[in-house]
Order: sequence, then C-alpha cells, then structure tokens
Amino acid sequence: MPTYSYRCPVCGPFDLVRRMAEVAGAADCPDCGRAGPRVWGAPALRGLDDRLRRALDAGERSADRPDVVGAVPGRSRKATPVTRDPRHAKLPRP
Repeated sequence: MPTYSYRCPVCGPFDLVRRMAEVAGAADCPDCGRAGPRVWGAPALRGLDDRLRRALDAGERSADRPDVVGAVPGRSRKATPVTRDPRHAKLPRP
C-alpha cells in the first residue's frame, strides 16, 4: 500500500499507509486527532531497477543537449555475407 504524507497544524508532518480508495483531502493526526491536509511531494524512485534509472537519467540529460552519434547503434561493421545459392536469386526483392 502507498504511503501518504499529511501535515497537522499543531504537531507537524506525519505519514499514513492507506489504500488508494481511502485517500481523502485530509486525515486525522495520530497524536492530537486534528485534521491535517495532504502534502504533495515527489514520488519515491528508490525502488527502480538500476538500469532503468540510468536510462531515465540519460534521457533527461539529453533533452537539452542530445549526444551526437557517428553510427547506428547495434550495427556491426562486418559486411553482409552474399549467398551464391541460385534459389535465393528467385526470391522477391524489397
């Protein structure tokens, strides 16, 4: 279940673990019982896979200054082998 942050006007910030269906505009403070409004913050990204986090960071960095590439990524510099089979000559060409 997700954790939501609230701020009590007397006690200060507190967190509650609630189902998404139970989230309202305010929650009762566990110390004094007063209603505290929900505080919106950044999502917790610490649970992301390390490779996904690196990809997201690279995408964010390249938004303003994209990297210049000299070749198509993933392509080999080896020449494509040419077949001598006469049956291949009868195949349709793109």
